[in-house]
Amino acid sequence: MLKPLCLTFCLLASASASALESPDFTFLNKPGAHPVGFRVVLQYDYSRTYLYKTDPAGQPLHGEPARPIETLIWYPAQNSATAHVTYGDYLALFATEENFSPTTAQAQQIVHDAEKDHDASPAPVMWAVKGAKPESGKFPAVIYAPSFSAPAFENADLCEYLASHGYVVIASPDMGAHTRAMTQDLEGINAQARDISFLIGFAQTLPDVDPSQIAVAGFSWGGISNFFAAAQDSRITALVALDGSARYYPKLIAESKFVYPQNMSLPLLFFTQGDISLEDIDQYKLDISGNVLNQMKHSDVYIVHMRELRHGDFSSLFQRSPQYWKGQSANEFSPQETSASYSWMAQYFLHFLNAYLKHGAGSMAFLKNSPAKDGVPPHLLTVDFRQAKGFPPTIEGLAAELNKRGFSHATEVYAEAKKQDPDMKIDNDALNSWGYALMQQSHLPEAIEIFKLNIELHPDSSHIHVSLGEAYEKSGQKDLAISNYKKALEINPDNKDAAERLKALQPANAAPTTK
Repeated sequence: MLKPLCLTFCLLASASASALESPDFTFLNKPGAHPVGFRVVLQYDYSRTYLYKTDPAGQPLHGEPARPIETLIWYPAQNSATAHVTYGDYLALFATEENFSPTTAQAQQIVHDAEKDHDASPAPVMWAVKGAKPESGKFPAVIYAPSFSAPAFENADLCEYLASHGYVVIASPDMGAHTRAMTQDLEGINAQARDISFLIGFAQTLPDVDPSQIAVAGFSWGGISNFFAAAQDSRITALVALDGSARYYPKLIAESKFVYPQNMSLPLLFFTQGDISLEDIDQYKLDISGNVLNQMKHSDVYIVHMRELRHGDFSSLFQRSPQYWKGQSANEFSPQETSASYSWMAQYFLHFLNAYLKHGAGSMAFLKNSPAKDGVPPHLLTVDFRQAKGFPPTIEGLAAELNKRGFSHATEVYAEAKKQDPDMKIDNDALNSWGYALMQQSHLPEAIEIFKLNIELHPDSSHIHVSLGEAYEKSGQKDLAISNYKKALEINPDNKDAAERLKALQPANAAPTTK
Protein backbone atom coordinates (compact mmCIF):
# COMPACT_ATOMS: atom_id res chain seq x y z
CA MET A 1 0.00 0.00 0.00
CA LEU A 2 1.26 3.45 -0.86
CA LYS A 3 2.43 5.26 2.23
CA PRO A 4 0.18 8.31 2.80
CA LEU A 5 2.00 11.15 1.08
CA CYS A 6 0.69 14.65 1.53
CA LEU A 7 -2.62 13.16 2.66
CA THR A 8 -4.16 16.43 3.72
CA PHE A 9 -3.74 18.15 0.40
CA CYS A 10 -4.33 15.38 -2.11
CA LEU A 11 -7.95 16.49 -1.98
CA LEU A 12 -6.89 19.70 -3.71
CA ALA A 13 -5.59 17.84 -6.76
CA SER A 14 -8.18 17.24 -9.46
CA ALA A 15 -9.26 13.61 -9.34
CA SER A 16 -10.99 11.70 -12.13
CA ALA A 17 -10.52 8.68 -14.35
CA SER A 18 -7.39 9.09 -16.40
CA ALA A 19 -6.02 7.63 -19.57
CA LEU A 20 -2.51 8.03 -18.20
CA GLU A 21 -1.10 4.67 -17.16
CA SER A 22 2.51 5.58 -16.42
CA PRO A 23 4.37 8.76 -15.58
CA ASP A 24 6.90 10.42 -17.81
CA PHE A 25 8.68 12.66 -15.33
CA THR A 26 11.85 14.32 -16.61
CA PHE A 27 13.93 16.74 -14.60
CA LEU A 28 15.02 19.22 -17.26
CA ASN A 29 17.63 21.25 -15.38
CA LYS A 30 21.31 20.57 -15.86
CA PRO A 31 23.45 19.75 -12.81
CA GLY A 32 25.72 22.38 -11.34
CA ALA A 33 29.50 22.32 -11.15
CA HIS A 34 29.68 19.90 -8.20
CA PRO A 35 29.37 16.11 -8.41
CA VAL A 36 26.76 14.91 -5.91
CA GLY A 37 27.47 12.53 -3.07
CA PHE A 38 24.80 10.72 -1.05
CA ARG A 39 24.82 8.93 2.26
CA VAL A 40 22.39 7.74 4.91
CA VAL A 41 22.89 8.06 8.66
CA LEU A 42 20.61 6.01 10.91
CA GLN A 43 20.48 7.86 14.22
CA TYR A 44 18.20 8.49 17.19
CA ASP A 45 17.07 11.63 18.92
CA TYR A 46 17.57 10.44 22.48
CA SER A 47 15.93 13.56 23.91
CA ARG A 48 12.52 12.16 22.85
CA THR A 49 10.74 8.85 23.18
CA TYR A 50 9.01 7.53 20.08
CA LEU A 51 7.73 4.14 21.25
CA TYR A 52 5.53 3.54 24.25
CA LYS A 53 6.46 1.17 27.08
CA THR A 54 4.29 -1.56 25.58
CA ASP A 55 3.84 -2.67 21.97
CA PRO A 56 0.45 -2.70 20.16
CA ALA A 57 -0.22 -6.18 21.60
CA GLY A 58 0.31 -4.95 25.15
CA GLN A 59 3.64 -6.73 25.55
CA PRO A 60 6.60 -4.97 27.19
CA LEU A 61 8.65 -3.03 24.66
CA HIS A 62 11.89 -4.57 23.49
CA GLY A 63 14.18 -2.28 21.58
CA GLU A 64 15.14 1.36 21.44
CA PRO A 65 12.31 3.72 22.52
CA ALA A 66 14.03 6.91 21.30
CA ARG A 67 12.85 8.68 18.15
CA PRO A 68 14.45 7.21 15.00
CA ILE A 69 15.74 9.77 12.49
CA GLU A 70 16.63 8.16 9.16
CA THR A 71 18.86 10.96 7.86
CA LEU A 72 19.55 11.43 4.15
CA ILE A 73 22.40 13.71 3.06
CA TRP A 74 23.16 15.03 -0.42
CA TYR A 75 26.40 16.99 -0.67
CA PRO A 76 28.99 18.45 -3.08
CA ALA A 77 31.44 15.63 -3.70
CA GLN A 78 34.68 14.77 -5.40
CA ASN A 79 34.59 12.86 -8.67
CA SER A 80 34.04 9.16 -8.13
CA ALA A 81 34.04 6.06 -10.33
CA THR A 82 31.37 4.47 -8.14
CA ALA A 83 28.02 3.70 -9.77
CA HIS A 84 25.27 6.27 -9.43
CA VAL A 85 22.25 5.78 -7.19
CA THR A 86 19.10 4.50 -8.90
CA TYR A 87 15.61 5.56 -7.95
CA GLY A 88 15.11 2.02 -6.71
CA ASP A 89 17.88 2.66 -4.17
CA TYR A 90 15.82 5.57 -2.83
CA LEU A 91 12.68 3.41 -2.67
CA ALA A 92 14.64 0.84 -0.64
CA LEU A 93 14.97 3.45 2.11
CA PHE A 94 11.32 2.87 3.03
CA ALA A 95 12.58 -0.26 4.85
CA THR A 96 14.59 1.60 7.50
CA GLU A 97 12.42 4.62 8.31
CA GLU A 98 11.27 3.27 11.70
CA ASN A 99 13.20 0.06 12.23
CA PHE A 100 16.91 0.36 11.55
CA SER A 101 17.39 -3.43 11.63
CA PRO A 102 14.49 -5.03 9.75
CA THR A 103 14.67 -8.72 8.92
CA THR A 104 15.34 -9.59 5.30
CA ALA A 105 11.71 -10.62 4.88
CA GLN A 106 10.42 -7.39 6.41
CA ALA A 107 12.65 -5.24 4.22
CA GLN A 108 11.72 -7.14 1.07
CA GLN A 109 8.00 -6.76 1.77
CA ILE A 110 8.26 -3.03 2.45
CA VAL A 111 10.29 -2.44 -0.71
CA HIS A 112 8.00 -4.66 -2.77
CA ASP A 113 4.98 -2.65 -1.67
CA ALA A 114 6.77 0.61 -2.47
CA GLU A 115 7.80 -0.53 -5.93
CA LYS A 116 4.23 -1.47 -6.79
CA ASP A 117 3.19 2.14 -6.31
CA HIS A 118 6.35 3.75 -7.71
CA ASP A 119 7.43 2.21 -10.97
CA ALA A 120 11.06 1.31 -10.36
CA SER A 121 11.60 -1.00 -13.32
CA PRO A 122 13.65 0.08 -15.08
CA ALA A 123 14.86 2.23 -12.19
CA PRO A 124 15.98 5.67 -13.37
CA VAL A 125 19.65 6.45 -12.75
CA MET A 126 20.05 9.55 -10.57
CA TRP A 127 22.86 12.09 -10.22
CA ALA A 128 24.08 11.09 -6.77
CA VAL A 129 26.91 8.69 -6.00
CA LYS A 130 26.57 6.78 -2.75
CA GLY A 131 29.41 7.35 -0.31
CA ALA A 132 31.40 9.69 -2.57
CA LYS A 133 34.10 11.64 -0.75
CA PRO A 134 32.89 15.14 0.21
CA GLU A 135 34.40 18.10 -1.59
CA SER A 136 36.62 20.26 0.59
CA GLY A 137 35.23 23.54 1.86
CA LYS A 138 32.11 24.66 3.68
CA PHE A 139 28.70 24.97 2.06
CA PRO A 140 25.32 26.37 3.14
CA ALA A 141 22.85 23.77 4.39
CA VAL A 142 19.25 23.15 3.39
CA ILE A 143 17.03 21.12 5.71
CA TYR A 144 14.20 19.56 3.70
CA ALA A 145 10.92 18.78 5.53
CA PRO A 146 8.69 16.34 3.57
CA SER A 147 4.92 16.42 3.20
CA PHE A 148 2.33 14.55 5.26
CA SER A 149 3.81 11.12 6.19
CA ALA A 150 6.17 11.30 3.21
CA PRO A 151 9.64 9.75 2.94
CA ALA A 152 12.76 11.88 3.15
CA PHE A 153 13.53 11.40 -0.56
CA GLU A 154 10.16 12.63 -1.87
CA ASN A 155 11.98 15.40 -3.78
CA ALA A 156 15.27 13.62 -4.43
CA ASP A 157 15.62 15.31 -7.83
CA LEU A 158 15.43 18.75 -6.22
CA CYS A 159 17.81 17.75 -3.41
CA GLU A 160 20.39 16.44 -5.89
CA TYR A 161 20.04 19.60 -7.98
CA LEU A 162 20.74 21.85 -5.00
CA ALA A 163 23.72 19.74 -3.92
CA SER A 164 25.19 20.01 -7.42
CA HIS A 165 25.12 23.79 -7.01
CA GLY A 166 27.00 23.82 -3.72
CA TYR A 167 24.54 23.03 -0.92
CA VAL A 168 24.44 20.27 1.68
CA VAL A 169 20.86 19.02 1.76
CA ILE A 170 19.59 17.00 4.72
CA ALA A 171 16.18 15.34 5.14
CA SER A 172 14.35 12.81 7.30
CA PRO A 173 10.89 11.19 6.93
CA ASP A 174 7.77 13.01 8.08
CA MET A 175 6.48 10.96 11.01
CA GLY A 176 4.00 11.50 13.82
CA ALA A 177 5.11 11.94 17.41
CA HIS A 178 4.69 8.21 18.17
CA THR A 179 3.68 6.54 14.90
CA ARG A 180 5.01 6.34 11.36
CA ALA A 181 1.86 8.10 10.15
CA MET A 182 1.82 11.86 10.71
CA THR A 183 -1.11 13.27 12.67
CA GLN A 184 -3.03 16.34 11.56
CA ASP A 185 -2.61 18.33 14.76
CA LEU A 186 -0.19 20.43 16.76
CA GLU A 187 1.51 17.38 18.24
CA GLY A 188 2.35 16.17 14.75
CA ILE A 189 3.58 19.56 13.56
CA ASN A 190 5.74 20.00 16.64
CA ALA A 191 7.23 16.53 16.14
CA GLN A 192 8.39 17.47 12.65
CA ALA A 193 9.55 20.91 13.80
CA ARG A 194 11.74 19.22 16.41
CA ASP A 195 13.06 16.87 13.72
CA ILE A 196 14.08 19.97 11.74
CA SER A 197 15.98 21.41 14.69
CA PHE A 198 17.58 18.02 15.35
CA LEU A 199 18.84 17.96 11.76
CA ILE A 200 20.16 21.52 12.11
CA GLY A 201 22.12 20.40 15.15
CA PHE A 202 23.39 17.41 13.20
CA ALA A 203 24.37 19.65 10.26
CA GLN A 204 26.57 21.68 12.60
CA THR A 205 28.66 18.57 13.26
CA LEU A 206 29.45 18.10 9.56
CA PRO A 207 32.82 19.53 8.45
CA ASP A 208 31.46 20.61 5.05
CA VAL A 209 28.56 22.70 6.43
CA ASP A 210 28.63 26.45 7.06
CA PRO A 211 26.44 26.63 10.21
CA SER A 212 25.79 30.35 9.74
CA GLN A 213 23.82 29.76 6.53
CA ILE A 214 20.89 27.37 7.00
CA ALA A 215 17.65 27.37 5.05
CA VAL A 216 14.66 25.17 5.82
CA ALA A 217 12.38 24.05 3.01
CA GLY A 218 9.12 22.17 3.36
CA PHE A 219 6.49 20.77 1.03
CA SER A 220 2.84 20.83 2.12
CA TRP A 221 2.77 19.72 5.79
CA GLY A 222 6.52 20.34 5.93
CA GLY A 223 5.61 23.87 4.85
CA ILE A 224 3.88 24.54 8.16
CA SER A 225 6.31 22.63 10.36
CA ASN A 226 9.18 24.77 9.06
CA PHE A 227 7.39 27.91 10.31
CA PHE A 228 7.07 26.28 13.74
CA ALA A 229 10.79 25.47 13.67
CA ALA A 230 11.73 29.01 12.61
CA ALA A 231 9.68 30.51 15.45
CA GLN A 232 11.87 28.66 17.97
CA ASP A 233 15.23 28.17 16.25
CA SER A 234 17.27 31.30 15.50
CA ARG A 235 19.79 29.26 13.50
CA ILE A 236 17.40 29.30 10.54
CA THR A 237 18.25 32.12 8.13
CA ALA A 238 15.74 31.54 5.30
CA LEU A 239 12.49 29.65 4.61
CA VAL A 240 11.11 27.97 1.49
CA ALA A 241 7.61 26.48 1.23
CA LEU A 242 6.32 24.35 -1.63
CA ASP A 243 2.58 25.02 -1.46
CA GLY A 244 2.98 24.95 2.31
CA SER A 245 0.19 24.12 4.74
CA ALA A 246 0.91 27.38 6.59
CA ARG A 247 -1.21 29.04 3.91
CA TYR A 248 -4.16 26.70 4.43
CA TYR A 249 -4.09 26.11 8.19
CA PRO A 250 -3.71 29.54 9.83
CA LYS A 251 -5.82 28.30 12.73
CA LEU A 252 -3.12 25.81 13.75
CA ILE A 253 -0.56 28.60 13.71
CA ALA A 254 -2.80 30.77 15.92
CA GLU A 255 -3.40 27.84 18.29
CA SER A 256 0.35 27.32 18.75
CA LYS A 257 0.60 30.47 20.91
CA PHE A 258 4.24 30.90 19.91
CA VAL A 259 4.35 31.09 16.10
CA TYR A 260 3.88 34.75 15.20
CA PRO A 261 4.60 35.38 11.50
CA GLN A 262 4.39 39.13 12.15
CA ASN A 263 7.41 38.78 14.46
CA MET A 264 9.56 36.95 11.92
CA SER A 265 12.36 38.63 10.04
CA LEU A 266 13.81 36.16 7.56
CA PRO A 267 13.40 35.85 3.80
CA LEU A 268 10.64 33.56 2.55
CA LEU A 269 10.08 31.95 -0.84
CA PHE A 270 6.56 30.54 -1.08
CA PHE A 271 5.36 28.53 -4.09
CA THR A 272 1.62 28.10 -4.61
CA GLN A 273 -0.30 25.71 -6.81
CA GLY A 274 -2.62 26.81 -9.59
CA ASP A 275 -5.45 29.02 -8.39
CA ILE A 276 -7.84 27.58 -5.79
CA SER A 277 -11.42 28.68 -6.39
CA LEU A 278 -13.84 29.96 -3.78
CA GLU A 279 -15.80 26.79 -4.41
CA ASP A 280 -12.79 24.65 -3.49
CA ILE A 281 -12.27 26.69 -0.33
CA ASP A 282 -15.88 26.10 0.64
CA GLN A 283 -15.98 22.42 -0.35
CA TYR A 284 -12.80 21.47 1.49
CA LYS A 285 -13.55 23.71 4.49
CA LEU A 286 -10.26 25.57 4.20
CA ASP A 287 -9.73 28.12 6.94
CA ILE A 288 -8.70 31.44 5.41
CA SER A 289 -9.39 33.56 8.50
CA GLY A 290 -5.69 34.45 8.66
CA ASN A 291 -2.92 34.76 6.13
CA VAL A 292 0.66 33.99 7.05
CA LEU A 293 2.08 35.60 3.93
CA ASN A 294 0.32 38.91 4.59
CA GLN A 295 1.36 38.84 8.25
CA MET A 296 5.07 38.58 7.41
CA LYS A 297 5.49 42.34 7.00
CA HIS A 298 9.05 42.39 8.32
CA SER A 299 10.38 39.74 5.92
CA ASP A 300 11.23 39.75 2.24
CA VAL A 301 8.47 37.53 0.82
CA TYR A 302 8.44 36.07 -2.69
CA ILE A 303 5.23 34.34 -3.77
CA VAL A 304 5.61 32.28 -6.94
CA HIS A 305 2.27 31.18 -8.39
CA MET A 306 2.86 27.96 -10.36
CA ARG A 307 -0.08 27.95 -12.75
CA GLU A 308 0.57 24.49 -14.18
CA LEU A 309 1.28 22.60 -10.96
CA ARG A 310 -1.31 20.89 -8.82
CA HIS A 311 -0.47 20.37 -5.19
CA GLY A 312 0.95 16.88 -5.62
CA ASP A 313 3.03 17.94 -8.62
CA PHE A 314 5.47 19.69 -6.26
CA SER A 315 6.77 16.22 -5.38
CA SER A 316 8.94 14.35 -7.90
CA LEU A 317 7.99 11.17 -6.02
CA PHE A 318 4.37 11.84 -6.90
CA GLN A 319 5.19 12.70 -10.48
CA ARG A 320 7.08 9.41 -10.83
CA SER A 321 4.15 7.38 -9.47
CA PRO A 322 1.69 5.65 -11.85
CA GLN A 323 -0.83 5.56 -9.00
CA TYR A 324 -0.68 9.33 -8.66
CA TRP A 325 -1.29 9.90 -12.37
CA LYS A 326 -4.29 7.56 -12.40
CA GLY A 327 -5.98 10.11 -10.16
CA GLN A 328 -5.37 13.10 -12.43
CA SER A 329 -7.57 14.39 -15.22
CA ALA A 330 -6.30 13.76 -18.74
CA ASN A 331 -7.67 17.20 -19.64
CA GLU A 332 -5.39 18.98 -17.20
CA PHE A 333 -1.62 19.20 -17.26
CA SER A 334 0.38 16.43 -18.89
CA PRO A 335 3.46 14.84 -17.31
CA GLN A 336 5.59 16.79 -19.78
CA GLU A 337 3.98 20.09 -18.71
CA THR A 338 4.34 19.40 -15.00
CA SER A 339 7.95 18.29 -15.50
CA ALA A 340 8.70 21.63 -17.15
CA SER A 341 6.97 23.57 -14.37
CA TYR A 342 8.75 21.54 -11.68
CA SER A 343 12.09 22.34 -13.32
CA TRP A 344 11.33 26.08 -13.29
CA MET A 345 10.27 25.80 -9.65
CA ALA A 346 13.68 24.29 -8.90
CA GLN A 347 15.42 27.19 -10.67
CA TYR A 348 13.60 29.80 -8.58
CA PHE A 349 14.40 27.75 -5.47
CA LEU A 350 18.11 27.74 -6.35
CA HIS A 351 18.25 31.46 -7.17
CA PHE A 352 16.55 32.28 -3.85
CA LEU A 353 19.17 30.29 -1.94
CA ASN A 354 21.98 31.83 -3.97
CA ALA A 355 20.62 35.33 -3.31
CA TYR A 356 20.14 35.00 0.46
CA LEU A 357 22.64 32.35 1.55
CA LYS A 358 25.45 33.10 -0.91
CA HIS A 359 24.58 36.78 -1.44
CA GLY A 360 24.68 36.43 -5.21
CA ALA A 361 23.78 39.68 -6.99
CA GLY A 362 22.86 37.84 -10.20
CA SER A 363 20.41 35.59 -8.39
CA MET A 364 18.87 38.55 -6.57
CA ALA A 365 18.35 40.21 -9.95
CA PHE A 366 16.76 36.99 -11.26
CA LEU A 367 14.23 37.05 -8.41
CA LYS A 368 13.37 40.70 -9.04
CA ASN A 369 13.12 40.35 -12.84
CA SER A 370 9.86 39.67 -14.63
CA PRO A 371 9.50 35.95 -15.43
CA ALA A 372 9.63 36.77 -19.14
CA LYS A 373 13.02 38.48 -18.73
CA ASP A 374 14.30 35.33 -17.00
CA GLY A 375 13.15 33.22 -19.95
CA VAL A 376 10.10 31.65 -18.34
CA PRO A 377 7.52 30.54 -20.95
CA PRO A 378 4.39 32.73 -21.05
CA HIS A 379 1.63 32.01 -18.53
CA LEU A 380 3.69 29.38 -16.65
CA LEU A 381 4.11 31.34 -13.44
CA THR A 382 3.83 34.77 -11.85
CA VAL A 383 5.88 36.28 -9.04
CA ASP A 384 4.82 38.68 -6.28
CA PHE A 385 7.52 40.35 -4.20
CA ARG A 386 6.85 42.09 -0.88
CA GLN A 387 9.83 43.86 0.60
CA ALA A 388 10.37 43.80 4.34
CA LYS A 389 9.21 46.91 6.18
CA GLY A 390 10.37 48.14 9.55
CA PHE A 391 11.52 45.67 12.16
CA PRO A 392 9.74 42.93 14.09
CA PRO A 393 8.01 44.03 17.32
CA THR A 394 10.35 41.96 19.46
CA ILE A 395 13.31 42.59 21.74
CA GLU A 396 15.61 41.23 19.03
CA GLY A 397 14.09 43.47 16.38
CA LEU A 398 14.28 46.57 18.56
CA ALA A 399 17.86 45.77 19.57
CA ALA A 400 18.95 45.43 15.94
CA GLU A 401 17.36 48.78 15.05
CA LEU A 402 18.89 50.56 18.05
CA ASN A 403 22.28 49.12 17.17
CA LYS A 404 21.96 50.98 13.86
CA ARG A 405 20.52 54.25 15.16
CA GLY A 406 21.84 54.47 18.71
CA PHE A 407 20.21 53.56 22.01
CA SER A 408 19.57 57.22 22.79
CA HIS A 409 16.81 56.98 20.15
CA ALA A 410 15.02 54.13 21.97
CA THR A 411 11.83 56.09 22.71
CA GLU A 412 11.72 57.58 19.22
CA VAL A 413 12.29 54.21 17.51
CA TYR A 414 9.66 52.50 19.64
CA ALA A 415 7.12 55.22 18.82
CA GLU A 416 7.79 54.82 15.08
CA ALA A 417 7.33 51.07 15.31
CA LYS A 418 4.14 51.47 17.33
CA LYS A 419 2.73 53.82 14.70
CA GLN A 420 3.48 51.30 11.98
CA ASP A 421 2.10 48.39 13.99
CA PRO A 422 -0.50 49.54 16.58
CA ASP A 423 -0.73 46.01 17.99
CA MET A 424 2.94 46.08 18.96
CA LYS A 425 3.45 45.43 22.66
CA ILE A 426 6.65 44.43 24.45
CA ASP A 427 6.25 43.12 27.97
CA ASN A 428 7.75 45.32 30.70
CA ASP A 429 9.50 42.35 32.31
CA ALA A 430 11.08 41.50 28.95
CA LEU A 431 12.36 45.07 28.61
CA ASN A 432 13.70 44.98 32.15
CA SER A 433 15.49 41.69 31.50
CA TRP A 434 17.04 43.25 28.42
CA GLY A 435 18.25 46.19 30.51
CA TYR A 436 19.85 43.89 33.07
CA ALA A 437 21.50 41.85 30.29
CA LEU A 438 23.06 45.08 29.02
CA MET A 439 24.24 45.92 32.55
CA GLN A 440 25.88 42.51 32.91
CA GLN A 441 27.78 43.13 29.68
CA SER A 442 28.88 46.59 30.98
CA HIS A 443 26.72 48.46 28.46
CA LEU A 444 25.53 50.91 31.13
CA PRO A 445 24.49 53.85 28.88
CA GLU A 446 22.46 51.45 26.75
CA ALA A 447 20.87 49.84 29.81
CA ILE A 448 19.86 53.28 31.14
CA GLU A 449 18.10 54.09 27.86
CA ILE A 450 16.16 50.81 27.91
CA PHE A 451 15.06 51.34 31.53
CA LYS A 452 14.02 54.91 30.64
CA LEU A 453 11.94 53.56 27.74
CA ASN A 454 10.35 51.02 30.06
CA ILE A 455 9.45 53.74 32.55
CA GLU A 456 7.90 55.83 29.79
CA LEU A 457 5.76 52.86 28.79
CA HIS A 458 4.97 51.88 32.41
CA PRO A 459 5.31 55.06 34.53
CA ASP A 460 3.57 53.56 37.56
CA SER A 461 5.94 50.64 37.96
CA SER A 462 7.96 50.88 41.15
CA HIS A 463 10.40 48.09 40.34
CA ILE A 464 11.40 49.63 36.99
CA HIS A 465 12.47 52.82 38.81
CA VAL A 466 14.64 50.62 41.04
CA SER A 467 16.19 49.07 37.94
CA LEU A 468 16.98 52.49 36.48
CA GLY A 469 18.36 53.55 39.85
CA GLU A 470 20.70 50.54 39.84
CA ALA A 471 21.97 51.44 36.37
CA TYR A 472 22.61 55.03 37.42
CA GLU A 473 24.29 53.84 40.61
CA LYS A 474 26.62 51.50 38.71
CA SER A 475 27.51 54.27 36.28
CA GLY A 476 28.46 56.59 39.16
CA GLN A 477 25.44 58.91 38.82
CA LYS A 478 24.50 58.87 42.51
CA ASP A 479 21.99 61.74 42.48
CA LEU A 480 19.97 60.21 39.64
CA ALA A 481 20.06 56.85 41.39
CA ILE A 482 18.71 58.42 44.61
CA SER A 483 16.00 60.23 42.64
CA ASN A 484 14.76 56.96 41.10
CA TYR A 485 14.83 55.03 44.39
CA LYS A 486 12.73 57.81 45.94
CA LYS A 487 10.33 57.68 43.01
CA ALA A 488 10.02 53.92 43.46
CA LEU A 489 9.03 54.49 47.12
CA GLU A 490 6.52 57.18 46.17
CA ILE A 491 4.79 54.63 43.92
CA ASN A 492 5.11 51.78 46.40
CA PRO A 493 6.18 52.63 49.98
CA ASP A 494 6.60 48.90 50.66
CA ASN A 495 9.34 48.47 48.07
CA LYS A 496 12.04 47.07 50.36
CA ASP A 497 14.65 46.94 47.62
CA ALA A 498 14.31 50.66 46.96
CA ALA A 499 14.41 51.44 50.68
CA GLU A 500 17.57 49.39 51.26
CA ARG A 501 19.37 50.90 48.28
CA LEU A 502 18.40 54.43 49.32
CA LYS A 503 19.59 53.76 52.85
CA ALA A 504 22.95 52.57 51.51
CA LEU A 505 23.36 55.76 49.49
CA GLN A 506 22.02 58.06 52.26
CA PRO A 507 23.18 56.46 55.53
CA ALA A 508 21.97 59.47 57.51
CA ASN A 509 18.43 58.74 56.41
CA ALA A 510 18.09 55.53 58.32
CA ALA A 511 14.40 55.32 57.60
CA PRO A 512 13.64 57.11 54.35
CA THR A 513 10.02 57.96 53.89
CA THR A 514 7.87 59.43 51.15
CA LYS A 515 5.72 61.45 53.61
